[in-house]
Amino acid sequence: MRVAFQGEAGAFSEQAALDHYGGADPVPCESFEAVFEAVNSQKCDAGVVPVENSLAGSIHQNYDLLMQNDLFIVGEYVLRVRHCLIANPGAEKARIRKAVSHPQALGQCAGYLRRNGIEPENGFDTAGSVKALKESGALDAAAIASRRAAEIYGMEILEEGIEDNPENYTRFLAIQREPVVSRGEAKTSIVFTLNNVPGALAAALNLFAEARVNLTKIESRPLQGKPWDYLFYCDFERAANEPRAGEVLECLRALAPFLRVLGSYPRFQP
Repeated sequence: MRVAFQGEAGAFSEQAALDHYGGADPVPCESFEAVFEAVNSQKCDAGVVPVENSLAGSIHQNYDLLMQNDLFIVGEYVLRVRHCLIANPGAEKARIRKAVSHPQALGQCAGYLRRNGIEPENGFDTAGSVKALKESGALDAAAIASRRAAEIYGMEILEEGIEDNPENYTRFLAIQREPVVSRGEAKTSIVFTLNNVPGALAAALNLFAEARVNLTKIESRPLQGKPWDYLFYCDFERAANEPRAGEVLECLRALAPFLRVLGSYPRFQP
């Protein structure tokens, strides 16, 4: 099974793809858009993209891409993210002046970098930053990435576990061209719009409360072409085909000018 992910070999997204799909063949992509395109074009059977981190928050671009593409969420995976300060062989931590990585990784290690007087610099992605550092041969620069990335590119780990908070987790979504029928412990992800009138959002959310359906996530994103109108992304516990969830969705359709079920899928079990 070919599974697309953003980044180079050794990226956290690749690890999530391998963990979620088992014996998958991971396919690196330059961007999140390229991951969706690889699945859309049937070059890959599935894709894995991050949507939120417990320290740095949501990855808004991927919420927008879920809306823009006719693909389905078929699973979720939560990865414990442990960052390493990685350098070329022979480099010394005291001489490191800058650290290159994906902006999300830099944000998760901001306190560490500040305390050590290391300047953050945005890079292509975590593992890609390690690859670029190796090619440069620089001894006064480092990259922030996974232990696996350091091993793949033959680099040295100057320090491990440099994230500001050990409770550092990233949630990934698996996407495919066809939906799955989820049974047992399930989640459903939806996106909808509401009329811009007082109490509209409260009325929509109250539908879940009255049905005792647990909302686990709500995210708003600008509705393109309509300034100050928004798309609302919600995750809730239950499959869309369960009676209680089905009743909520039916009532929500009466309130929402637009409603789309992005997918029902097995809930991640640690």
